[in-house]
Amino acid sequence: MQKFLILFCVLILTIFFCCFSKQEEQKVILKFSSWGSQSEIELIEPLLKKFEHNNPNIKIEFLHIPQNYFQKLHLLFASNLAPDIIFINNHYIPKYAEKNLLEDLTSYIDKQDYFSKPIECLTYNGRIYAVPRDVSNLVIYYNKTLFDKYNIPYPKQNWTLEEYINIGKIFAKNGIWGTSFETDAIFWLPYLTSNGAGILSDDGKQLIINSEKALNSLDLYADLANKYHIAPQKSDSASLTMAQLFLQQKLAMHLSGRWLVPKYRKEAIFDWDIAQFPQGVNGSVVNIDASGYAISKTSKHKTEALKFIEFITSKDSLEYLTQSGLIIPARVDVANSNIFLDNKKPLNAKAFIDTIETGKITPVNTEYQLLIDNLNKKLEPLFLNKNKARELKLSSKE
Repeated sequence: MQKFLILFCVLILTIFFCCFSKQEEQKVILKFSSWGSQSEIELIEPLLKKFEHNNPNIKIEFLHIPQNYFQKLHLLFASNLAPDIIFINNHYIPKYAEKNLLEDLTSYIDKQDYFSKPIECLTYNGRIYAVPRDVSNLVIYYNKTLFDKYNIPYPKQNWTLEEYINIGKIFAKNGIWGTSFETDAIFWLPYLTSNGAGILSDDGKQLIINSEKALNSLDLYADLANKYHIAPQKSDSASLTMAQLFLQQKLAMHLSGRWLVPKYRKEAIFDWDIAQFPQGVNGSVVNIDASGYAISKTSKHKTEALKFIEFITSKDSLEYLTQSGLIIPARVDVANSNIFLDNKKPLNAKAFIDTIETGKITPVNTEYQLLIDNLNKKLEPLFLNKNKARELKLSSKE
């Protein structure tokens, strides 16, 4: 009798594990790649678990690539190991779309749900290749406590670059850096676009950075550190980032994006807010970028991938991500809700939305990142006060 019971239990367990294994084999596995800091990943992972709970037949295999994301993604595509779902930004859409690596998602997107500019950012040759998650733009973070200390009025809605520089000079006289200085293109582009210049023509086909307006604007940006001495050079910052200088109250104004809101909410021991970038000749015109979710052309599970994207870009999911302060949601309903425009810092969160309206989509092409890398190297002598912009061969490929 005991042997019979043992055999019966073994049989039952065998059937159970066979059924369980069969169920596991029947699950669709979706590979999903994304970049992001650890704090961002900690926000995303609960969404993945929620999706799996609601869709027990689908398992998400999350590929977190925090560094050199697109270089590693290139290798995955080249090795026929591309993820099913790819988090991507507008800088790389032309490159991937031109090589026919992404699924056309035009017919799956309700444009009315989104701001028009993130949709345009993720469009190439009239086809939409990613569903937007967020919009990226730059604003001026400013230390209200320092402004109060030195009796400086807060930035007005329509303040100018001249006023911005003059405020910086006041802080500099008191031993505080007036504003930030970073050499990556996204931080000097607003100085060009607000003065009617840029890197590429609107269609992305012509290099226009050697125009008189662009060269003058580049010189103006370099002057913040080299002429007016209101911004720190690398040698002045002692290896500290601009965000660290701002938190230490050694920097009064910081040009940066929404991604710093969680950090400043958590670590700033002073009062702060944001303002739109100051107006140049053409107004306040900041470069607009966007990120979203694309599907690999070679994915064998496109139906399930679309289901996942529908979930992660839904109103509920974007509200959850927005609460953290991390993103400017691409969905109009979430951006205009109390979740984004709440009473948490920054109080002037609407400046992010106003910047979308006045901003300009960054013109890109298939070789945009290579172009930017090349320009960043060529501009080093300008930022180090060794040359003026017009003395550099910005249009050549040398």
